Amino acid sequence: MKKDNLYSLFDDLKGQFDIETPQNNHEQRFLEKLKGNTLTSNEVKTPSGFHWKPLLAVAAALVICFSVFTTLQNQPETMDLASVSPEMSETQDFFTVTIENELKKLNKERSPLTEAIISDALAQIQILEKDYQKLKTDLTESGKDQRVIYAMISNFQNRIDILNTVLEQIEDVKQFKINTNEPKNTI
Repeated sequence: MKKDNLYSLFDDLKGQFDIETPQNNHEQRFLEKLKGNTLTSNEVKTPSGFHWKPLLAVAAALVICFSVFTTLQNQPETMDLASVSPEMSETQDFFTVTIENELKKLNKERSPLTEAIISDALAQIQILEKDYQKLKTDLTESGKDQRVIYAMISNFQNRIDILNTVLEQIEDVKQFKINTNEPKNTI
């Protein structure tokens, strides 16, 4: 059935196809017309002046690259204990984890009785944290001076000592409250 439709289509279009052969110089005339069109299109597209846009784009890219480079050069990366050696990296990790665990314990002990003690301890920890940031800058400037490294380790130890002392004080406060609230049995 499909063949019948195809045959009938061609039978209907019979005599309508252009089957004449082109004249002898047809290809040559076509190429000449094509060349003529490209010459006129090139003449139309030819600018009559100098374009500044490409040069401005290159200049802007150079300015951006130069400013990024100088900005990165002016900001040296601050060093911490982890950048000194693998052993110091482990030490820093140990102290950081220990301090985080002690802070979690401290926050669990928050109550109206212990709020003042905890607030004071956190203020002291903040001061030591600011000191540690200064020590990081000093370490960068001094080029891994041992005295700065010892001061950084001491800073970590001081933070842990403060947290341990506060936790002990909180336990003392709890014990005192328990002892004072107990009914006294006298015989």
